[in-house]
Formats: sequence, structure tokens, C-alpha cells
Amino acid sequence: MNRIYLDHAATSPMHPEVVEAFAEAMGTVYGNPSSIHSTGREARKALDDARRVLANSINASDPEIIITSGGTEADNLAIFGTAAKKQGKHIITSAIEHHAVLHACAKLEREGYDITYLPVDANGRVESEDVKKALRDDTILVTIMLGNNEVGTIQPIAEIGELLKDTDITFHTDAVQAYGILPIDVEQLNVDLLSVSAHKLNGPKGVGFLYQRNGTPLAPQQVGGEQERKRRAGTENVPGIIAFAKAVAISMDNKEQKWEEYNGLKETFKTVLEQEGIRFSENGSHQMPHILNVSIPGIDIESFLVNLDLAGISASSGSACTAGSIDPSHVLVAMYGEKAEQIRNSIRFSFGIGLTQEHIKQAAEKTAQISKRLALQ
Repeated sequence: MNRIYLDHAATSPMHPEVVEAFAEAMGTVYGNPSSIHSTGREARKALDDARRVLANSINASDPEIIITSGGTEADNLAIFGTAAKKQGKHIITSAIEHHAVLHACAKLEREGYDITYLPVDANGRVESEDVKKALRDDTILVTIMLGNNEVGTIQPIAEIGELLKDTDITFHTDAVQAYGILPIDVEQLNVDLLSVSAHKLNGPKGVGFLYQRNGTPLAPQQVGGEQERKRRAGTENVPGIIAFAKAVAISMDNKEQKWEEYNGLKETFKTVLEQEGIRFSENGSHQMPHILNVSIPGIDIESFLVNLDLAGISASSGSACTAGSIDPSHVLVAMYGEKAEQIRNSIRFSFGIGLTQEHIKQAAEKTAQISKRLALQ
């Protein structure tokens, strides 16, 4: 069976050139970047060169990039690091954030912080006016994601940034799902902190970064050495960072082409479903091109995903499947309510490297066949 991987929003395969760069670096760049001898200086130069690529990709300066172990650490550093440095107990976020943000906010809530969870409309979009209305004298942080990982909706980050830019409120955006897909300029977005992960854009797992605008207060969350300008202790994963930079360089070179390609794959998938007579509705709007989240009446998502997997298609839902149970997607609940049918019949297909129109046609045809079969049961 030739498996068709349609879960690139969960994680993406490494680009062959990234694998090559990663392997080469593991064998040759083995020095500690903090060592002063030539072997260490070689690693330091490789780290500095990679950091420059990462910074340039979002129109930042090199010192504003803090290397992390991925998006979760970057989100945690942004939220806990801000809370530890600023006076005030009020934080604003949205109901559809990744759990790396929501669980961090919940932890602070248990510690006495007041968290405002903004609602979204039926398309999964936060209104900038709602952010404005939620602001208080003791608000220290606003954290809203750039692009949603489940339904793909792009949030009005530039509008919110414009609203906050003349205040002393720190503005953070989780750009993990959007990085490498959307053009990102931290000056245009007016964000103070921005989180990124390598494995979403064909880089290695276990590496990411947090952009910290110069002058933005942030307390380190790890103690140890003085790496990352004393902001994140721990010897840097130099081979991973080199591979990350390679993935970013490739992504920046073909961003426009990728947007058109993924949009084309999405439209093909929907067209095949329509031709096969499948009734469906798309969840979300104003979306990133690589995410397609559809509601198919008459199916149950748990059995649907199992049947897709048996048919050789890797896809996912916004739900966490466990033995004998399934938890509802907090994103779909925020969009439609706790009793909406979309919570039980929505599935996410996400596109990326290596997929062709033929792959998508095959996957959509199998999806249609399974939909018809399950709907009859």
C-alpha cells in the first residue's frame, strides 16, 4: 500500500536537502559554541550564520532570536517569561489557541492571574475590537496565534498589533503553523514576541525559536549556563539549528509557489468530493492554503479516521483520540458550540512537500468511498 500523508500540519517530513545538511553537521560541527578554542569557534560561526537566516526570515535582528527546543518551549518562555517580569495580573488570549498557550495560561490562572479567553466567530476568527474591549489597566500580555492549526484561519495580528503598539502591553503571537506559509514581518505585525518551530516546515523536530523584540522584558525559564545571551540556558543543538536554517532558506525561496501549489491541492480535493456527491462544509475562512478542515454529515470522526488509516491515508481531526473515547476539539467548540454536529464529523487534511495532484485525487476518492460506506451504517 502506498501511503498518502495528509497530516503536514501535525508535523512535516524533512526536506532531502535538510536531511543532508543535518547529517553533515552532525558529523563535522561537533564543537560547543561556548568554547573559545577553534573547534568551538567553528560551531559558534555556524550557529551565528544560522541565526542570521532565521532573523532575516521575519525581518528581525540576529540578537532578537532565542533558539529553543520548539514551539511549546517558545510559547512557554513568552508567557511565563513575561508574567515573571511585568507588574499586573491580567492576560488576554483566545479560546482557539494551541494547548502550549492555553495550558500555560491555565497554570498562571491557578496561580492567581486573571485570564480573558476571547471568543471567535463561526469562521474561527478573533475580532480586534474584542481585544480592545478586554484591555485593562493591569493587562500585561496579549497572546493570539497567527494561523490556527486546526481550521487554518488567519488572525488579524497586524490590526491587534496596531492597537497595542503605543501601550506597554507585551504582544505575543504563536506563528508555529503559519511560519513558512505566510509572509511574516515583525515590524508590520507590531509583535513583541513570536514563536516558531522547525518541524512544521520540513525541518527537524526539537528546535525552534522565540523572537524577542529588543527591549521587551522577558525572564529566563531555564537556569544553567549563559547561552542565548543569558535568556535560555543549555548548549545549543547546533546540527538541528543548521538544519532548521536550511529548511527556512528553502521555504523562503519558494513561498509564493508553495501557496499556489497548496491552494491547488485543496481545490482539487474539494472538487473530487463534490463530483463524488459528498455533502460537506468547510470549517473556517480566510485560511492558510495548506489546511482543509471539512465537516461531513453522517460520519463519526473516530471510525472515519480508522478507516482512512486502513485505506492508506494519514489525516487527523482536532480531537485527541484515546482508547474508547474522543475529546471534542476546543477550536470547533469555540466556533460552533458544545452540541454542534461539526464536533463529531470534522476532519483535517493538511498538505505539504511531496504531494501531487494525483495523490490528492486518490485520497479524495477514498475519502468519498469511506464517507458513503459509513453513512449507510
